[in-house]
Amino acid sequence: MKEIHLKLQGKIKRLTNKTFKFDERVSEGWFSAVYFLKTKEIAEKYKPDNIVTMQFFQKKKAVLCGTDEVIALLETFAVHPEELEIHSLEDGDKVEPFETVMTITGPYQYFGFLEGVIDGIFARRTSVATNVYEVVTAAKSAGKEKPIIFMGDRDDHFMMQSGDGYAAYIGGSKAQATHAMNEWWGKRGMGTMPHALIQLFEGDLVEATKAYKETYPDDNLLALVDYNNDVITDSLKVAREFGDELEGVRLDTSNHLIDKYFTRHPEVLGTFDPRGVNPTLLFALREALDNEGFQHVKIVASGGFDAERIERYERMGAPVDMYGVGNSLLKIHIGFTGDNVKLNGDHQAKEGRRFRENPRLNRITFGQ
Repeated sequence: MKEIHLKLQGKIKRLTNKTFKFDERVSEGWFSAVYFLKTKEIAEKYKPDNIVTMQFFQKKKAVLCGTDEVIALLETFAVHPEELEIHSLEDGDKVEPFETVMTITGPYQYFGFLEGVIDGIFARRTSVATNVYEVVTAAKSAGKEKPIIFMGDRDDHFMMQSGDGYAAYIGGSKAQATHAMNEWWGKRGMGTMPHALIQLFEGDLVEATKAYKETYPDDNLLALVDYNNDVITDSLKVAREFGDELEGVRLDTSNHLIDKYFTRHPEVLGTFDPRGVNPTLLFALREALDNEGFQHVKIVASGGFDAERIERYERMGAPVDMYGVGNSLLKIHIGFTGDNVKLNGDHQAKEGRRFRENPRLNRITFGQ
């Protein structure tokens, strides 16, 4: 499969089909709805000279992602792609409801069978990018943007990681959990220790952290402190042991558990939910670390976070320096529609739909 360079306003700046590693069966219509394939055959037989314009849009405020992938898909699998006229926005553009993000003009039989595939690419990539953008925006406190770790490796099929990681990058996350998530934008995955590492050392966090530090001496030292459901006790243990070498501690307490801190201090219980990682526990942890001179130790919170929860924690001033977010970032909630809105240059569309011109679109041309 040859690599195509996409020229946009004189610059080569888009990802290409070399990045996406498409399944060759796309060309056979294997992933297309059958009625599109039947329409392609009828168009070839009865209306081969008709020129249609198809436009794509969605219905929410969103961060667009998937344009590079769609353009590469068209170059790779459309019939005579060089004869198509394509206009498109760019990945990362903020779009309004019903705003046209791409138009394709040409004979229907050249590209129409790809309509559903294109809708699906836009839907997934834009949903993830928008979810991440909303979380990143929520994690801004007093003008300071707190890092978001994209931890979606366990929440979907592993083959989705590269595309989801790129969409998360477009949305604003610069730290991803796996190497695959970083593949399209040229970085490497990051991470420290899971609960499994602490289990190997029979729950001894200090010994597990020593082993980690000796094996990966150049890494920032970040200890996972909820294994024993006593985050303050274990955080102080590793802080005392490693001092300035300890970069931070991560809390990932299950939302079904109440940390042992509340057993020792029942007087702090009140109207809040004490399960999982909660602001009261975070404030207590920060105070305990500061009281022993460990102000440099950062706090990372993960486990069931989404934009709404992060925004609430930020309003309260919860002492979190970084959030790890997974499942909520992969919810597909933005659906795209491809509509044929022009026939041979004139308006022709189903009732309620019309061509929506968008001056922000750029003309795409394929070059070698």
